[in-house]
Amino acid sequence: MSRPVLLEVIALDARDARAAEEGGADRLELVADMAADGLTPDPAVFAAVREAVDLPVRVMLRAADGFAAGDVDALAESARELRAAGAREFVLGFLTPDGAPDLPALTALTEALDGAPWTFHRALDRAADRTKLRAALAGLPGLDTYLTAGSAQGVAHGLDTLRAEAATFPQAGDTPWPRIPRTLVGGGLKETHVPALRAAGIDAFHVGGPVRPQGWSGPVDAAAVRRWRTLVDGGS
Repeated sequence: MSRPVLLEVIALDARDARAAEEGGADRLELVADMAADGLTPDPAVFAAVREAVDLPVRVMLRAADGFAAGDVDALAESARELRAAGAREFVLGFLTPDGAPDLPALTALTEALDGAPWTFHRALDRAADRTKLRAALAGLPGLDTYLTAGSAQGVAHGLDTLRAEAATFPQAGDTPWPRIPRTLVGGGLKETHVPALRAAGIDAFHVGGPVRPQGWSGPVDAAAVRRWRTLVDGGS
């Protein structure tokens, strides 16, 4: 049986979270500082979001722009603080300078997450070898999603890769996690990309800028989320 299509919306605060829920989002990715492409939010912001909505919330673990882990002990402490505040799902992903997965950092952080489900974010799109990265991460506990555009340049450049990976790593319900993590497409995603991705079997979509008519200086718009909800579910 196929799974329902997942629509994940980036939120910066409780206001965003409420609009995303009103528009029909299934899940939030909570971050701070989109000028740095999304960093770890304050636990107090997470607590406000958790109070505001009933949606699942995946919380970013990332201390600085880029894909180096930096101070892993500090990130692990952030994870523990967020878990103490009620966080149960996370987003992370780190590479070595040569584009391989930073397994020591990822292992230490998954230990801090204590079995919580998590998304490996768009560090996949900067990896030296996408297939080898997936193989290297296959045994990490809790990994259930890859957020990817198929290319560091965005979905428009990554469509062929996304189609090929959808065939290699099927997304249907007969190949469930943990054997094959779900592909969540985001990063320059446009409405025009969705029909081809759905035809390829992709069933999870991640949006940020497209649901903010005023850009990142303005809030999530519930009506924009609702349009994306209709689109990914197969409407026009």
